[in-house]
Amino acid sequence: MAVATAPSKLETLEKARGGDQHAFSLLLRQHDERMRALAWKLLGDRDRMDDALQEAYVKAWRSLGSFREDADFGTWLYRITYNACMDELRRSKPTVLYDWTDTGQQPAVSGSGPEGSVVASDWVSRLLATLPADQRATIVLVDGEGFDNQAAAEILGVAVGTIASRLSRARATLRAARREEAR
Repeated sequence: MAVATAPSKLETLEKARGGDQHAFSLLLRQHDERMRALAWKLLGDRDRMDDALQEAYVKAWRSLGSFREDADFGTWLYRITYNACMDELRRSKPTVLYDWTDTGQQPAVSGSGPEGSVVASDWVSRLLATLPADQRATIVLVDGEGFDNQAAAEILGVAVGTIASRLSRARATLRAARREEAR
């Protein structure tokens, strides 16, 4: 009796590119937690996060035919999610990031990866909220998600040198804010 095996990522991607919505849904499920963590860290508001993710996933579905297979699907999806979050920030009125006075806590993120530990930390979230969105995205991708500078540059659509510069400024700001908070 033959044992059924799960399709590989490449097979799932090919099915999704062929219009298979179930295959696309499987791909999204593999990356949703990380996309959610990125959107939350950039937007700090559950409704805005949901709006940006919905927009990102619709764009990803519509653009799947133009996905270059030489790129990683996760990196490509990060880029689309980042752009959707930045669009949301530009078109919406500013909100107070990470204001948990209603519930006293931030949204739960399951998993034990770096995104779970970063999101779970209230003080890290407060410190991240002090950064401009471009620096926040850079620090989240490199220090929170573990991307190297090259991958972060691809996701954010900037030069590698820009990533290094943003990281330097963001880390300096975070160190200063942390020192100030400790006083």
